[in-house]
Amino acid sequence: MKIFYKSLICLLAAAPSAFAQPKPVPVTTGVSLELATYRYAVIGDITYTLHFHIPNEKATTIPAKEQLEFTLKETTQPLQLDFKQPVGNITKLVVNSVATQAVMSNEHLLIPTTLLKSGKNTIELEFTAGEGSLNRNAEFLYALFVPDRARFVFPCFDQPDLKAVFQLSLEVPSDWKVLANGWMKDSLPTSSSYTSYRFAPTEKLPTYLFSFTTGKYSMEQQDVNGKPATFLYREKDPGTNIDSIFRLHREAVKFLEQWTGIPYPFQKMGFAAIPDFQFGGMEHPGEVQYKASALFLQNPTKDQLLARTNLISHETAHMWFGDLVTMKWFNDVWMKEVFANFMADKVAEDILGSQQFNMRFLQDHYPRAYNVDRTAGANPIRQQLENLQDAGTMYGDIIYHKAPVMMRQIELLMGKDNFRKGVQEYLHTYAYGNASWNDMITILAKYTKADLHKWNSVWVNQPGRPVFDYQMTTANGKIKQLTITQHPESGEKRLWPQVFDIALVYPGSVKELRVNMNDYSTAIKAATGKEQPDYILFNSSGLGYGLFPSDTAATKSFFRHTGSVWSSSAYLNAYENTLAGRTYKPAELLRIFVTGLSQEKEETNLKLLTNYISTLYWEFTTPEERSRYAPEMENQIWTAMQQQTLTNNKKLLLKAYQDVYTTREAGKRIYDIWEQQKAPMDIKLSEEDYISMALTIALKSDTATNVLAAQRDRLKDNDKKDRLNFLMPALSAKESDRDQFFAALHDKKGRAKESWVVTGLFYLNHPLRQATAMKYLPESLQWLEDIQRTGDIFFPANWLNAVFGYYQSPAAWKVVSGFLDAHPDYNPKLKNKILQATDNLHRAQRLLP
Repeated sequence: MKIFYKSLICLLAAAPSAFAQPKPVPVTTGVSLELATYRYAVIGDITYTLHFHIPNEKATTIPAKEQLEFTLKETTQPLQLDFKQPVGNITKLVVNSVATQAVMSNEHLLIPTTLLKSGKNTIELEFTAGEGSLNRNAEFLYALFVPDRARFVFPCFDQPDLKAVFQLSLEVPSDWKVLANGWMKDSLPTSSSYTSYRFAPTEKLPTYLFSFTTGKYSMEQQDVNGKPATFLYREKDPGTNIDSIFRLHREAVKFLEQWTGIPYPFQKMGFAAIPDFQFGGMEHPGEVQYKASALFLQNPTKDQLLARTNLISHETAHMWFGDLVTMKWFNDVWMKEVFANFMADKVAEDILGSQQFNMRFLQDHYPRAYNVDRTAGANPIRQQLENLQDAGTMYGDIIYHKAPVMMRQIELLMGKDNFRKGVQEYLHTYAYGNASWNDMITILAKYTKADLHKWNSVWVNQPGRPVFDYQMTTANGKIKQLTITQHPESGEKRLWPQVFDIALVYPGSVKELRVNMNDYSTAIKAATGKEQPDYILFNSSGLGYGLFPSDTAATKSFFRHTGSVWSSSAYLNAYENTLAGRTYKPAELLRIFVTGLSQEKEETNLKLLTNYISTLYWEFTTPEERSRYAPEMENQIWTAMQQQTLTNNKKLLLKAYQDVYTTREAGKRIYDIWEQQKAPMDIKLSEEDYISMALTIALKSDTATNVLAAQRDRLKDNDKKDRLNFLMPALSAKESDRDQFFAALHDKKGRAKESWVVTGLFYLNHPLRQATAMKYLPESLQWLEDIQRTGDIFFPANWLNAVFGYYQSPAAWKVVSGFLDAHPDYNPKLKNKILQATDNLHRAQRLLP
């Protein structure tokens, strides 16, 4: 390969050109910003015509053909096509009607200048497609190319600002269904067992949004706001879910068309429910992919219903935000995610009303944003990116959960009408094109007198959160002065301008005051002269962002305002201050929260409490204290479950009981429920609930070795059976089986089903198994770079969280700190992921006795 590449350089040097030659772009792995910038300047009018033959047998390779048409402004250096496969995969290469030999270097197919011309060019290829991003299963496959995985499958310009038209044809087994971005134009049997399908040309799309799926699916078609939509799924017992899924798409499309002023911007609608999909969903226009378990709900809780609504609204919003207008480069990937989340929240507000929406917004976004922003590995919303091979590290809870808080603040700053006008202008200006955050800010700035660029520098370009404190002086039982201050939790001095509310709480009433925090210290004039409150609840409406004070005087009244955003904010503030070493000890707050399980009646607040209880119990309570507290805690949760009147609340508490139980008596209760397939107190459990219960029993009982096999044999769904077969060694009572499970993950083939791997790692490293799992920690860190190179976008973070999420010992922290000390030049973005995932482990060294 080196010899061929030198020949190309010689040809280039000899070729005459009318252009001043730009600096040659180095041929490096991935897609560098330098290469992307050059290609954007010289390449245009791209069309891919692609054909894939999908064999029935998973082990058989996939032959493919491609015709790539594009225009070039100049030909002073070789053309780099992105293709991360061996040169031997290419069996035919014709450039502008001239057959030539394929030359590969550093994941690029190099086309010599002598074969290129200014104006229109055509490249024809025959090749064996790469399969890593085609997610092949025995009975189906799906293409998932985000962020830079199209180049793993076919030669292309794999960068978001080189949008193209895609013309696809698929030849698949005749009993398989197909779905792609474009309309199905026609189909034709090609043999007794295969059928060929041709699809209409797409609108202009970046490579990461090109997609298709095919397999043994069931199909449903319904109308969505005047457009026929196709739904593929493999669920054996869909129940009433299908109609609900179409209805939620209709509601989302209707709202977004009205809010944006732009009709649904693509030729067709379609979606597929993928078993054990890597993400919640992926927004390919015409072929949205969803995790099947997120759509098909049995006896759902309110939280599950709201999560499904949010997911469908999020992916539908992407049709306008991300698909119609796409970021220029993946450093602005957060833009499409923040608007998708922000619009999904607006759909939720339209359905729930403002009071319920404010509570849901706080519960959904703040805990997960704080989980990252309080850590030493916190990243800003907008990050730098030099190469698309690192684009997956851009993703995380900051762009999905801090960014919507930021966007809500900018809407408050501008006013809802002005904000909406600015966003509508942005969408119309850059429709079917690309834009950056600076382009957005420039347009929004036209609709406000506020200095958005200064505001943007802290909220968007810097990590971290502010810490708020207050001083209150009183005289004769009245407030003389109330002053609120803010400072950064870490790092250099900076100010987060924002709006939030505080509540002055009295024995029989509450007085809420608006705070406009535009300085490091703000006197609350509206508080002067008010009666001295029992305590102050900060961020009472859930608008603000930061570490707010949590008053211990509120402890006795913690559950007075249950069912409201006030109680959500009180729980959140108390938990965050506990982790910061302020206000409460972990054991103290754990007991307070457990006591509240019988008093909090609102389902999503109850879910928030049980999540905090799980973390405090497993991560911030010593094994000795857990052993002492377990019988009392289990009894309190069971009693609270009996005292709750709503079935879904009882179900949440049964799940909490299942999570924390360790005593023999509790174990027998759970086993009897699983064995008899009958939950107590009229609680309705789904098949997935019983699968989860079986996994827990296997984890917590060395004698219940047949539980997983029995659960598998109950199932009708082969996909679910395959999942349990994969997980069994991770839950085996034999340490040698668990060792073999972990060792198999070293090979990327062993990590093919990422959601299964993450589940297995969770059980493998559960606190009850950590005595034999500590040995896995060093290699879990050593493999991380390979996991990032070969896995999908959320896999590195999910891997780390599953491995380290429950550790609390000094020995575990020594492994992490030793690894970071031994690798001072480690990939900074992956280092941040490590620091984020191990933050609770680090805090446990200070918070635990």
